[in-house]
Amino acid sequence: MLKNSTPRQIALRAAATIGGSILGLILLSKAFNPTVISWWLVVAILLSSLTVSYLVVLTYLDRYIYRKIKLIYKTIHQQKVSTDIKREGVDLDQPIIDDVEQEVEEWVEKQQNQIDQYERFAEYRRRYVGDISHELKTPIFNIQGYLHTLLEGGYYDEKIAMSFLKKAAKNVERLQTIVEDLSAISRLESGELILDTEPFDIKALAVEVFEEVEMKSKEVRVELGFKPGADIGSMVMADRESIRQVLVNLITNSLKYGNVEGTTRIGFYDMESYILCEVADNGIGIPEKHLPHVFDRFYRVDKSRSRQKGGSGLGLAIVKHIMEAHQQTINVRSSPGLGSTFGITLAKA
Repeated sequence: MLKNSTPRQIALRAAATIGGSILGLILLSKAFNPTVISWWLVVAILLSSLTVSYLVVLTYLDRYIYRKIKLIYKTIHQQKVSTDIKREGVDLDQPIIDDVEQEVEEWVEKQQNQIDQYERFAEYRRRYVGDISHELKTPIFNIQGYLHTLLEGGYYDEKIAMSFLKKAAKNVERLQTIVEDLSAISRLESGELILDTEPFDIKALAVEVFEEVEMKSKEVRVELGFKPGADIGSMVMADRESIRQVLVNLITNSLKYGNVEGTTRIGFYDMESYILCEVADNGIGIPEKHLPHVFDRFYRVDKSRSRQKGGSGLGLAIVKHIMEAHQQTINVRSSPGLGSTFGITLAKA
């Protein structure tokens, strides 16, 4: 009962207790000497003691609560708070301690959430730095080995020199790809990417991307094409160049992990307010346990094969960030031995 009491209620209880004590002493005195004090004086003393006790207790409570609240607010508020504001904030008719207790609990919860977030950021940073170091180490180590071999006399053999220079150049290209993709990820996460949305035909863009990766598809002997029903183009509203990068990354990914003489098909589906665009292949597929992580940075299902195929390991992470910047979705369905299907949604124009 006392826990939810207001300062005035506490003061009244204290005054009643003090007044009762004084009344008891007076009655005890009159019991031994009835003429020691008159009844009207007893009433006057009782009322005076109640009033004085109430005012004194209420004043001390007011100042006590004010000092406690001021101390609490000094602790939980980062900004300097005006004394006058806090003084006026003490409402003697409200259970102010309960209000402050609730605010402190909210502050503690907020602080804990911030601590948890900082810990996640710290863990993320540690993993990110570790991943970058690991990814850069391989091409740098390769380049170093090729150059040292040439410096130690390998350049005298024209055949060895040309072979090692080509391998070193390939690793330099991989380093450049990693750096460019890291820069793209950084821009996307910091919000520096400004979308230039415009209406365009997603089918026409897919045809351009097919032409762009045609040479690569012939090298790995994977056939590019459209699914049945995708003959008619669909107008969408998005940043055309960003979506081009999405399609290039998804199709290039399907070529890396596709089967020889396999296929990569693009399909379009009308979903009322948006268009679903799917890139499907009949390649090696992705085990179910890896599906939740395929959009993570540097995540590789088959690490040895992935590095042999080149790339930065950031392609799908970039795709995810671009779709999030468009406030659209991306999903993946896959089964080992059957292939993978990546789907993105785009707003209709």
